[in-house]
Formats: sequence, structure tokens, C-alpha cells
Amino acid sequence: MIKLFRFLKPYRIPVSGVLILFLLQSLAELYLPTLMSDIVDTGIVKGDIPYILKVGSLMLVVAMVSGICIIIASYLSSLAATGFGKDLRSKVFSQVESYSLHEFDQIGTASLITRTTNDITQVQQVLIMIMRMMVSAPMMCIGGIIMAVSKDAKLSLVLVVAIPILAAAIYVVAIKGVPLFKAMQVKLDKLNLVLRENLTGIRVIRAFNRIDHENMRFNEANRDLTGTAIKVNKIMAALMPIIMLVMNFTTIAIVWFGGIRVDRGDMHVGDMMAFILYAMQIMFSLVMVSFMFVMVPRAEASAVRINEVLDTVPEIKDPAEAKSADSIRGFVEFKDVTFSYPGAEQPAVSNISFSLRPGEVTAIIGGTGSGKSTLISLIPRFYDVDSGSILVDGVDVREMTQESLRAKIGFVPQNAVLFTGTVADNIRYGKEDAADEEVRRAAQTAQVMEFVANMKEGFGSVISQGGANVSGGQKQRLSIARALVRRPEIYIFDDSFSALDFKTDAKLRSALKKETVDSTVLIVAQRAGTVMDADRIIVLDDGQIVGMGSHQELLKTCEVYREIVSSQLSEEEIA
Repeated sequence: MIKLFRFLKPYRIPVSGVLILFLLQSLAELYLPTLMSDIVDTGIVKGDIPYILKVGSLMLVVAMVSGICIIIASYLSSLAATGFGKDLRSKVFSQVESYSLHEFDQIGTASLITRTTNDITQVQQVLIMIMRMMVSAPMMCIGGIIMAVSKDAKLSLVLVVAIPILAAAIYVVAIKGVPLFKAMQVKLDKLNLVLRENLTGIRVIRAFNRIDHENMRFNEANRDLTGTAIKVNKIMAALMPIIMLVMNFTTIAIVWFGGIRVDRGDMHVGDMMAFILYAMQIMFSLVMVSFMFVMVPRAEASAVRINEVLDTVPEIKDPAEAKSADSIRGFVEFKDVTFSYPGAEQPAVSNISFSLRPGEVTAIIGGTGSGKSTLISLIPRFYDVDSGSILVDGVDVREMTQESLRAKIGFVPQNAVLFTGTVADNIRYGKEDAADEEVRRAAQTAQVMEFVANMKEGFGSVISQGGANVSGGQKQRLSIARALVRRPEIYIFDDSFSALDFKTDAKLRSALKKETVDSTVLIVAQRAGTVMDADRIIVLDDGQIVGMGSHQELLKTCEVYREIVSSQLSEEEIA
């Protein structure tokens, strides 16, 4: 957890103020029992009213100073802790944004959400406690012991017995609680995973009537987390009765032995009362430490998980000296490319070589799992190749910055993803400063106008989270419009026409030809009808190229392509 405290550097002044103020508050608290003993032993015994008023007024001033210090210090500690949480969340989010898809798969989306929210909140809460107690608790404990010994050294032997018992109880509880707190965070991840799957897959769950099954899954994860939480809370709950027992028996012992010493004349009544207060201060400082032992183990488990996110080095990084390619535009070349997913026994794609040029439409077709989506994911460098190279405009993609590389590409993913906002906002996601005319033109090309015209507020109509209020085909068309509005050098369509009817598909591809006449277009498709008119068709099978050429050429030379076409089209359509 100490590693995370580097994010406190911008808040050095508030933190320093907190430490100084709590130091003053602790000194004031330690001074009050002495003043009280003076009133009892001097003012009350002698009946000196002016002395009582004088010392009483001083006590009020000291108490007021203590209260003001606590209020200001609490404000400053909250300011520093919330700022720390804000900066840490920002850093974790930025780090996650730099991850490659491999790191996302490795940690998991549900776990990343938990780490960015719940885990950081745990650390933030403990930081507030640390700042409020790291000065006052040790100061009160050490100062209380010194003051108690100064009042009566022999009576202080009571504390020699009580403090080790209390410390041992805190230690035992902490040892038993730490592993359970770590387990709780893992089980919270699992609960979030089940909940996220249920919320995102609610249509499938209802369609297959699996509501009872999913309820059982959620209840199982919920019970698992609840059981661990109850177990750890039982352990922690045992701490408070032990503390109260030790404190009360300590008070009884002080009154018993202190009364004997007062009776013998070895101690004043006021000193005994002050001694009781100092003993309570010592005990309460240990109670504060016990609270820290309750919170710190859980925060430590959270801090480890946060550090895992921050310490994970993304596999894909920008080169130290990036190259730019401004002389040529839209050229893509695969040179003997091989790629395997981490842990896979066989390469997803192997020995891939081909080139793409501006003004040409290249299509990739193949069976499920043949490596089509994997192949095009290598161009924007979502993954890095194992061997070979991919050149964009004559430069290896690994020698370009990710920003400059992706600025050249208009990518339409297989699963259309929309964001909360208006229709226009979702199209402008491809180009933030796009003018209204550019948005309208992209929408017309992508055949978005057909359904936007029927919406009540047109381009100002709100798209709900994930595009839940539009159909699959409408989502695909909006995704295509988002890529078109940025007018890139290279267009990549990853099976982006699968949800369109044949009429809309034909109209869209016809409009795309006019819009992308000077650009490089790469289309991945399952439908033979979508790729028939492409200038070049690449046929993949088991991650390898088994055919390349035009539609007519492949019908003669590639058996895999013939099988795909004959399974989808009639003889008249093939001809």
C-alpha cells in the first residue's frame, strides 16, 4: 500500500497540516487531565474559587483549541484522501486504456471494474483513518504512558499488565482477518462477473428461460461473499468486547490500587483521576490502532490488486523513436505474418502474405474460426505479430505510434458498439470536430438516414447504453457511419454487414464504392454475396491462405471458396 502513497505528493501541504493539527490536538488532550487534577487537588480541596475559575477557563480554551484542530484536520484529511482517490482512479483508468487485448483478457473486465471502484474506495477510506490516527494514536499512547508514570510510577504497573493483553488480542484478530479480507475481494470480483453477465445477457437469459438458473448462480456467488463477510465480521466483532473488558478491568484496578495509595497519603485524589483519564487515553489509542487493523488488511488486499493493474506492463507500446509515413497513403502489406494467442497450441494465422492498395476492395472470407477477425486485428495493432511484419504506408506498424497508426484506419468491429448519447454524438465519435454536413454525409452513405428520419428528434435522438433502443442492423449502420465520418486512408469492415437485409446491404455497398474510391477497403464477410464484387478475395482456412483472386478465378481454382459459394448461392446467382 505504501507504493500507492506516491499519489499523495500533490497534497503534501494538506497532509502536513493534518499532522501538525493532530499533534497540537494530542498535546491539548494530554494537558487537560493535568489541569483537572490541579482543580481537584488545589481548587476544590482549598476552596479557592478564583483558582477554579482560572484553571477552568484555561481548560475551556485548551478544549476549544483541540476541537478546532480536529475540525480543520478532518477537513484537510478528507481533501487529501479524496484527491488521492481521484488521481489514483485516473491513473488506473489511463493504465487500463493502454492495455492490449491480451491484458484485458488476463485480468478480466469485471475485476478491472472492481479494482477501479471498490478497491480504490477501500484504500481511500484507510488513508483518511491513517492521517487522522497516525499522529494522534501514537502520541496519545506514548504521551499518556509518560504522564501516567509521572503521576504515579507504581500504579503504572497496572498498565504493564493491561497493554500487552490488549495488544495480543489485536494481533490475533488481525492475523485471522487478513486472509479473509483478501478472499472477500476475489469473491466480490466473482459476484460482479455474474451480475455483469446477467445484465448484459438479459435477452438471451429470458429467451432460453434460464432466469431460475441465473438466480441460482447469483445467489451462490452472493452467499459465498456473504459467508466470508459474516465470518470476518465475527472475528472483528470479538475485538470490541475484549477491548471493553480490558479497559473496564483496568479502570477497576486503578481505582482499587489508587484508592489504597490515596488512603496511605502516597497519592492525591486529583492525580488518581488524572491517572484514570491517561489510562483511558492509552486504551483508546490502542482502540484506534485496532480499528486500523480492521481496515488496513482489507485495504492492503485492495492495494495489491491496484498495484497489479499499475505494474502490468502493456505488451504493445509505442517505440522510443517513432517513424512516420507521409509520402504514400493507404498501402498495407503483410509479409509472412504468423500470430498465436497466448497459451494457444497452434497459431491463429500463419505465413500470411498479401498487399492492399488504395482504390481497391479486398475481401476476406472463410469458415468460422479460420482467423479472419484475428488477421484484421493485427493491422491496427490490437495484437503484435509473432513473426513476419505488417507494413502500413511502407512502415512497420511496430515502428509507428499507436495514435498515428489508428488515425489512418476507419475500423468497424464485428460487434457494433454504441455509446450513451445522441445519434450525432455516436457518429462524431469517429471525428470529434466533424461538421453537421460531414455527419449527414456519412449517415447518408451508411444508410442511416432511413431510420433517423423516423426518429422524433432526428440526429438529436438519444441512443441508450450499448444501443439497446436500436436494432442490430441500425447499430451496424451507425458504426459504419462512425468510420466514414473520419475519412481515413484505410477502411476495415469486420463482418459489418451481417445484420443487414440484402436490399440495404446492396445499397450500402454501392454508396461505399463512391465514398471510398481513393481509399483502401478491406472487408471480412461470411456472405459470398458481399464479397463477390471485390477486386480481390482472400480465402482463409485454418489460419492459412488457401486461395486469392477474383470471384471467377476462385470458383475455378479454390475448392474451399466453391464450397462456401455453393452453400449460399444458387447456380444462377453464382453465374
